[in-house]
Amino acid sequence: MDSQAPVPAHPITLDDVRGAHKMLSGVARMTAMEGSRHLSSLVGAPVHLKCENLQRTGSFKIRGAYVRIAGLRPEECAAGVVAASAGNHAQGVALAASLLGVRSTVFMPVGAPLPKVAATMEYGAEVRMHGAVVDETLRAAIEYAQSTGAVMIHPFDHADIIAGQGTVGLEILEQCPEVRTIVFGVGGGGLAAGIAVAVKALRPEVRLVGVQAAGSASYPPSLAAGRPMALDDVATMADGIKVGRPGDIPFGIVRDLVDDIVTVTEDQLSAALLLCLERAKLVVEPAGAASVAALMAAPESFEGPVVALLSGGNVDPLLMQRTLRHGMSAAGRYMSLRLRITDRPGALATLLGVLSVVDANVLDVSHVRTDPRLGLTEAEVELHLETKGPEHRAAVAAALEDAGYLVIA
Repeated sequence: MDSQAPVPAHPITLDDVRGAHKMLSGVARMTAMEGSRHLSSLVGAPVHLKCENLQRTGSFKIRGAYVRIAGLRPEECAAGVVAASAGNHAQGVALAASLLGVRSTVFMPVGAPLPKVAATMEYGAEVRMHGAVVDETLRAAIEYAQSTGAVMIHPFDHADIIAGQGTVGLEILEQCPEVRTIVFGVGGGGLAAGIAVAVKALRPEVRLVGVQAAGSASYPPSLAAGRPMALDDVATMADGIKVGRPGDIPFGIVRDLVDDIVTVTEDQLSAALLLCLERAKLVVEPAGAASVAALMAAPESFEGPVVALLSGGNVDPLLMQRTLRHGMSAAGRYMSLRLRITDRPGALATLLGVLSVVDANVLDVSHVRTDPRLGLTEAEVELHLETKGPEHRAAVAAALEDAGYLVIA
């Protein structure tokens, strides 16, 4: 899109976003913006992190949820609200409804992480577990709304939700007026559309880049087709942007105002989450790290100063453990291999001595002597090592080869 072209009319305007910003005063925090020396060195220009992972409920979702519920008529408030979510939207709706004195019911899939279920309940919602996947949960929430009269609070496909999320864009321009590029994760498009409305109305020259997980990237085919298209399958660890179809309202705004949509892999998301934790000292969920993943994948593509939005930090500890392990492996910090040694006393100690010389930390070792594939005098060893990066991994492999070991995998 030509950033100097006139901005077309859309159902959400800058005035709507400004109105939402006033409504959120004292409710949503103006979250911090932190500089990142490491990312700045990669990009070759200043990179700032907009920390919505430190927002109330742990994500930007409180912004849109509060604006949506605050705009309900008294009779709608009396009927209560209902939502379907596996995490961030659930917590945003629960807290927003509690602050406004509205009864809320949130449907969550049976496999939702327990910390997110507990947090949603603590924010005041009645939680009902239903369905194995979010689509089934959503159908149950819709049926509940139809049978009770409760108002369905959609996570992204409503003008008030988009206006509320757009307040992030206003804050970015206030905190970093010199910004040239803003990067953010994209799921259904509510956040992307809101930021686009606010930023393009005030600073049309700022480049907006949306990021989707490659396994759930619904916007590229939808943009190519000119209308929202549903994916046959979605697969990503980034639950916050795991959406199979763009929202009808966000789609037109994203199509007209967002300059580019890029995708990142699971390895790149894992590496980004690890970087946020190690270098920025910030706990970020995989979806929240999507912007950082894009910067790490193609740093030369972004004109600075850059603001990368960390959209949320609600990560299940078990997922965090798996993701960090995956991220360390992708960054060359783990090494798993199998090799065969002579089955004699001291052979394993000799192998470990070789690894000690090259400073490889052995995390786990498995020694097998009884496999029928082994020769009479052979044993197989499986090793899990902690290494210092790709160059160190190559040095470990070379040391084993020089010592005469045959690495199987």
